[in-house]
Amino acid sequence: MEKLTIVAEDTKKALGTLKEIINTPYSVIVRDATIQRFEYSFEIFWKFVKEYLRVKEGIICNSPKSCFREAFNVKLLTEEETVTALEMTDDRNLISHTYHEEVAEEIYRKIKGYSKLMEKVYRNLIET
Repeated sequence: MEKLTIVAEDTKKALGTLKEIINTPYSVIVRDATIQRFEYSFEIFWKFVKEYLRVKEGIICNSPKSCFREAFNVKLLTEEETVTALEMTDDRNLISHTYHEEVAEEIYRKIKGYSKLMEKVYRNLIET
């Protein structure tokens, strides 16, 4: 099985676990679990975009932000989606600071939108 297929399957599974928890009634435990699922979903998602760009477009990128910018350059992301993906990257980098309640709450509130973006991009790449 080629690497792109494997990463695509892992991305699908991770996004599924994230989607599953998003609509769970709020508690601090649910918030923290949602943030954790977002973290690993983001990691496999950007690596899927990276592998897609390498295989389908011949583009090498080595960081989430560079991959999202390249995805925009080849019209896989709109300008608005790219801005959101870059913000999502920044929030993912802030996750190590979730011991600050304000940071954890702020990131938690954004995750539903991030999940929708990742699912949309995933579907678009799978269909192309």
